[in-house]
Amino acid sequence: MRHWRLLLTRPAEDCAHLAQTLAQQGVVGSCMPLLAIEPLVETHEQRDTFAALQRYQAVIVVSKPAARLGLELLARHAPHPRPSLAWFTVGVATAMVLREQGLTVHCPQQGDDSEALLALPVLRQLLATTPSPRVLILRGEGGREFLGQSLRRQGATVDYLALYRRCLPEYPAGELMRRVRAERLNGLVVSSGQGFEHLLQLAGDDWPSLARLPLFVPSPRVAKQASLAGAAQVVDCRGASAAALQAALEQFPAAAL
Repeated sequence: MRHWRLLLTRPAEDCAHLAQTLAQQGVVGSCMPLLAIEPLVETHEQRDTFAALQRYQAVIVVSKPAARLGLELLARHAPHPRPSLAWFTVGVATAMVLREQGLTVHCPQQGDDSEALLALPVLRQLLATTPSPRVLILRGEGGREFLGQSLRRQGATVDYLALYRRCLPEYPAGELMRRVRAERLNGLVVSSGQGFEHLLQLAGDDWPSLARLPLFVPSPRVAKQASLAGAAQVVDCRGASAAALQAALEQFPAAAL
C-alpha cells in the first residue's frame, strides 16, 4: 500500500483520524473535508418524535453525527427508553457512540452499508415477527432512501428524522486540482453519495482530469453514481470504515510514483 497518496474527503475529525490510521500502513493521506456537519436547530418534530419513541420497535442510526445528536435529544426528551426498543447502526463506529451511553446496539460485523444492515439476522427477524413494525431512521437531511424503501417493502412503517445537514466547506476555485498536483496524489476517497456530489461540484471543469484517478467509494450505489459521472476506475470498498479502505488498497496496489 505504500505507493498510495490519497485525497481524503470525510468531515474534518474523521478525516484526520483516517489519515493517521493510514499513515501507520505507509499510505499518505491528504485531508480535504468535503462534508461539514451543521446540526439543525431543534424542532417540534424532533421533540415530539423522541417523546413518543415508544411507538417504534426499532431505531436505525446512520452516522456518528446522528448518534451524538440523537443521544442529546434522547437525554432531554426520552431519558428512559423502554428496554425492548431495538437500536441498529450501519457501522461499528456509530454503534460505539451509542454503546458508550449504555444502549444495546446491533450492527453488521462485515460491511458497513445499508445492504449489510438489511441482511442482519436480528433485524430480519424483528421485521418478520412484529405485526406492522415501525422503524425510525435518524439521519442528516436526505440520504438512505434505499434503506427506507427496502424496509417498507418488508412491511415496515418508516419515519425519517433529520438531525443535521451536510455542507460543502468553502475552498478557492481550482484548489482541488492544485492540491492533487502539488502533493502528487494518485487516488481519491469519498465516504458517501453526497461526498461524491461535493467532489464533482468542487472539481468543476477539472473533473475530466480528476476522473482518471482511481476513486474509492463505500458501496455499489455510490460506485454506480461515480461511473455514470465518468469516473474511469471506481473501487467499491464495501464499507466506509478505515478497515474497508485498507482492504481495498491491498487488493488494488498503486503504481510506483
